Amino acid sequence: MAEVMNNTASNVLAQASARILVVEDDRDIASMLIELMREAGYAAEAVGSALDMDRLLRKKEFQLIILDGMLPGEDGFSICRRIRSSDTIPILMLTALSKEIDRVVGLELGADDYVTKPFNSRELLARVKALLRRSSYSMQVKPSLESMTFAGWRIDPVTRELTDSDGVHVSLTTAEFDVLLVFCQNPRRVMTRQDILTRTHAGSAGPVERSIDVHVSRVRQKIEPNYKDPTFIKTVRLGGYIFTPEVEVET
Repeated sequence: MAEVMNNTASNVLAQASARILVVEDDRDIASMLIELMREAGYAAEAVGSALDMDRLLRKKEFQLIILDGMLPGEDGFSICRRIRSSDTIPILMLTALSKEIDRVVGLELGADDYVTKPFNSRELLARVKALLRRSSYSMQVKPSLESMTFAGWRIDPVTRELTDSDGVHVSLTTAEFDVLLVFCQNPRRVMTRQDILTRTHAGSAGPVERSIDVHVSRVRQKIEPNYKDPTFIKTVRLGGYIFTPEVEVET
């Protein structure tokens, strides 16, 4: 019980001290977001372009990025793809584009969640808190969790690393790692999208269920022999997904 309380306390502390970077070219919206984040207890800064963002990221460390999709110069979707190629920092896309395909594209590029303008401040803040909660939970070292292997792959819940049969590290976003870990912890069991959302600590304020499909698709692209004809993560019609490989716990 004491360990659980300590973990909870450190989780809350990590969220409270989080630094948030707002990348938004509309000064009014940027100011509103900064005020909203600071009122919630976060340290927040805003920039209006990819160039300014890059300069600031070289100087400071942030725990979450709120990224506008429509920016002058390099747009938010391109920025998201670029950041995700080398960093697992949570990214919340914020854009006026409201079509389903635009949201899916953002998630496929590596965004952890997506909110459209105009947005509800309480919902946005709830999603920020959910992402920070999941991220801070993920960074906690949990020695009781042993590494697991499946079909030549090795996943380590403590270091949060995935390696292939040659020992080569494969990069996963926070959300992707959480989804794969849930599958490895529940092999050969049908998992609904809600099951996955709950177990990845997204909570009710986390990404919509459609985003689970996107994260699963990205995981498939990284681990499946042929992601277009997946055999490890199979879709169960009207059910969800099932992870088919045999999973062994290292001792």
